Amino acid sequence: MIKNILTIAGTDPSGGAGIQADIKTFSALGTYAMSVITAVVAQNTQGVRSFQIMDPKMVADQIDAIFQDIHVDAVKIGMLGNELIVRIVAQKLREYNVAKVVIDPVMVAKSGDHLINDAAVNALKDELFPLATLITPNIPEACVLLNRNDPITMLEMKEEAQKLLSFGSHWVLLKGGHLEGFNCFDVLCNKNEIFDYEDERVLTNNNHGTGCTLSSAITALIPVMEIPDAVREAKTYLGHALKAGNQLQVGKGHGPVNHFYRIWNL
Repeated sequence: MIKNILTIAGTDPSGGAGIQADIKTFSALGTYAMSVITAVVAQNTQGVRSFQIMDPKMVADQIDAIFQDIHVDAVKIGMLGNELIVRIVAQKLREYNVAKVVIDPVMVAKSGDHLINDAAVNALKDELFPLATLITPNIPEACVLLNRNDPITMLEMKEEAQKLLSFGSHWVLLKGGHLEGFNCFDVLCNKNEIFDYEDERVLTNNNHGTGCTLSSAITALIPVMEIPDAVREAKTYLGHALKAGNQLQVGKGHGPVNHFYRIWNL
């Protein structure tokens, strides 16, 4: 059976990140994509211009509309925007007893634009992370969560990934793409195991929405794979999508990855 995967996140009208990237990723990996919009974001490949957070009741109504009608195999959560949205999403996950939840704690856009405030960050840690199967922070996001002023180094990644488990998720994937070097180094851990992933860095300007794409790919795969295997498969998918991004000509800034490289005959 084709799995039904839900994303709860903000939009990207340029199609490279957010809800649009999630839907493309779910579809490319052979699952049925559904979405709940938390924020309408005016952005393109060059940056974020503005965003409008949805009314919390509207977010709740969207979630109810899905779960009261459709079986959901896994949920990916991206941009939530404010504390009220975080708390209402957590309430609904508990209400519907959602078992497979991947949280990409979207805090800062690739352009450097901040997308969440301190109260929402605290609500993420207190309310939402304890409900998560997996959280997928990058290094800047991990520093915010851990109240660090100095960047995390590669040598510190395993220790810092384990510290992130204290917020209650079953698994943490700490992404090292912001580190310099020929290869990208990520750490996946739970309370008992640690896995290292090292891949050659893809040098491309088409890297808009990579975090959204990776977390969405993992979400699409966890109904049929164990977490370490889903992470590896998702990273392989993203690597190919990055390499195929040069087939696209979208925007003047950081262009999107090619989510449909397996399907389009370019």
